[in-house]
Amino acid sequence: MTSLDKPTEDTQADDARAVTEAALFEAFGGVRGMIETVLPGLLFVTIFTINKNLHWSAIAALVVSLALVVVRLAMRDTVKHAFSGVFGVAFGVVFAMMTGNAKDFYLPGMLYTLGLALAYIITTLCGVPLMGLVLGPVFKENLSWRTRNPGRKKAYAKASWAWGLILLAKCAILFPLYLWADTAQLGWVLVALKIPPFLLAVWLTWVFLAKAPAPIDVFAEMEAEEKAEEERKAALAAERAENGDAAAGRHRREA
Repeated sequence: MTSLDKPTEDTQADDARAVTEAALFEAFGGVRGMIETVLPGLLFVTIFTINKNLHWSAIAALVVSLALVVVRLAMRDTVKHAFSGVFGVAFGVVFAMMTGNAKDFYLPGMLYTLGLALAYIITTLCGVPLMGLVLGPVFKENLSWRTRNPGRKKAYAKASWAWGLILLAKCAILFPLYLWADTAQLGWVLVALKIPPFLLAVWLTWVFLAKAPAPIDVFAEMEAEEKAEEERKAALAAERAENGDAAAGRHRREA
């Protein structure tokens, strides 16, 4: 490698890291998405710790979740992260109200976390890591990584293992607390475990993908193929027109 090659390679590596960071930010919602994830549960456990009132705690959590969606809609921003928060809070509220046990507000989210952990692990064992299914469209590569880009498939598998094991470790802490701790203790531990494991999993995903081969932009490929097909048809039409003019010229000379 010459001294002229290194800056180019460094620039390409920086570009790859920047693209990966942007894709992860889009996929996982960034700082705002984390706030929308934490705030309803934080409000629930704070109010319940103060007054031990399940109804007021549940209503406050649901109201703030809906408010976050309204803010997103007013700003014409994507609402997928806020909506997921609303559904999670709504399930928790309904479940807790049905059982009368405030701890059950957290149970649907805990079961979802366990199911997601298993999904990451099982899909990776099946050769279709969930992280690739999630991030493939974001990187505009869709499923091309499965057969055409083994380096990225390996990176997606590592990232999926990381997510699965981190979420399983989180479940190993939360489910015993659900059985043994009171609502406030469980709630505060759950709030404390919202962001750090998530950031660790996102960071590991970034590390794996930043070192992986660049994604294959299948959309750009399709556009290039369409453009090439249009150019081929235009060239064929021009050739036919030229042949037609030549034939007409011969007919005129023969006449």
